[in-house]
Amino acid sequence: MRINVLQHTPNEGPGSIEKWANEHNAEFYVYHPATFGKLPTAEETDMLVILGGPMSPNDDFPWIHQERELIKELAKEHKPMFGACFGAQQISMAFGGTISDAQYKEVGWAPVYLKNHEIPGIPDKLEALHWHQQMFSIPEGGKLLFSSDLLENQGFLLGNNIVGLQFHFEPMEDNLREIAINDSSYPDDKNTLKQNASEIIAHGVPAENKDVMFAILDYINK
Repeated sequence: MRINVLQHTPNEGPGSIEKWANEHNAEFYVYHPATFGKLPTAEETDMLVILGGPMSPNDDFPWIHQERELIKELAKEHKPMFGACFGAQQISMAFGGTISDAQYKEVGWAPVYLKNHEIPGIPDKLEALHWHQQMFSIPEGGKLLFSSDLLENQGFLLGNNIVGLQFHFEPMEDNLREIAINDSSYPDDKNTLKQNASEIIAHGVPAENKDVMFAILDYINK
């Protein structure tokens, strides 16, 4: 199996997704379309992972439009896809969803609540890392998967092979530090969660987040 990862900023990498890939003896390729403008083809992709980034799907860059075309092509072939933050927004928009500014800026740790029990092995409440101020609408045919106290549309399941999450389950401890120290100005006074970069790092990553990330990847690849 070849897993192709679209990484959009240096400090938001695949984290535990790469560990899952290694445990499944998968070929693991990381692309940087925002830097190099290069994307994999559908033919050379068995699973696609679309990671976060500071850009918006509403931005008019050629590679953003090309990503959505790739997503549509892979969906026609029923290949598994996972999107986090910007990646989830890209999936939503590819299937007719809209991306808009959320009422609240969420940066830091806050609970999310499971709204759909189709994926086994996921607790009803989890502590997740939030790093966003935009939101997606649930794409046509999608099912609400997670909500938070501040935002209803935190995750969706599309069919049985596509998951998009507005928040992050994938970071490990070193990834958390990398995200927070390099983007330390983002949790500013507009952040409704009222956490700064130091507090976000000190919180640490709940051990169960990796297990849930693995459960999601297992499900979309079954």
